[in-house]
Amino acid sequence: MLAVMSIPPTTQAIQGPAIHVQGLGKSYQELRVLRGVDLQVARGSIVALLGSNGAGKTTLVKILSTLLKADAGTARVNGFDVATRAADVRESISLTGQFAAVDEILTGRENLVLVARLRHLREPGAIADDLLRRFALTEAGTRRVATYSGGMRRRLDIAMSLIGNPPVIFLDEPTTGLDPEARIEVWQAVKKLAAGGTTVLLTTQYLGEAEQLADRIAILHQGRIIVDGTLSELKQLLPPAKVEYVKKQPSLEDVFLAVVGSAGSETEHGDADKGDQDRKTTSNER
Repeated sequence: MLAVMSIPPTTQAIQGPAIHVQGLGKSYQELRVLRGVDLQVARGSIVALLGSNGAGKTTLVKILSTLLKADAGTARVNGFDVATRAADVRESISLTGQFAAVDEILTGRENLVLVARLRHLREPGAIADDLLRRFALTEAGTRRVATYSGGMRRRLDIAMSLIGNPPVIFLDEPTTGLDPEARIEVWQAVKKLAAGGTTVLLTTQYLGEAEQLADRIAILHQGRIIVDGTLSELKQLLPPAKVEYVKKQPSLEDVFLAVVGSAGSETEHGDADKGDQDRKTTSNER
């Protein structure tokens, strides 16, 4: 599991929402992907952007991160207009895509040092060591990333995105393809980011992920934000719940985590018992 991370709060000299989008539109020839998107993200919060495949989630993130130009509307990130102040926006953000952007030939520490040097930061080695500690990767820091598990790669990817302490981070489906344990580890990392003052815009198709992480949830459908609110506010859109007695059955994730945890515990006890037997055998031989 992740170690306790003391992430320093980000500088918030610029007032107003971290992300402000109004009437954003984008088309690819005849296909209208975004049809007037309105969205606000408060500083230091986690907002989950939900939507089916093709809803426009990634397109919106690309516009906000200056990788695409909008056809209509306005968008500001950390107080800067994405169209007229693109360089300032890029200095204020970090983007973690759907697949971990790490160099498998390098070690984890070397990946972090490389990014720190590219950002022209002082003491890149110290920065790398601090991030390895905060993301519980210190022991794996000297190993090549090719030997990492999916969860470890994702945590390293997010750690790389923190170099320079950007006030706004975009996470585009960060847990796609991860197993339940790795997904929980990434969730813990994201929660720590927000606790340290970082603003997180998270796109996901996992409804449970949005429930676990988000302060607010926005649903993008057919190119528009059709719902935007807290989980409690969204639940109020449905009829009042009926009180019924239901015998709760464990979910598959509950079973998986329980079995894996039990297996790990048995292995540890088994190793300990074996060690005791070995010591007894040695003693008898003497």
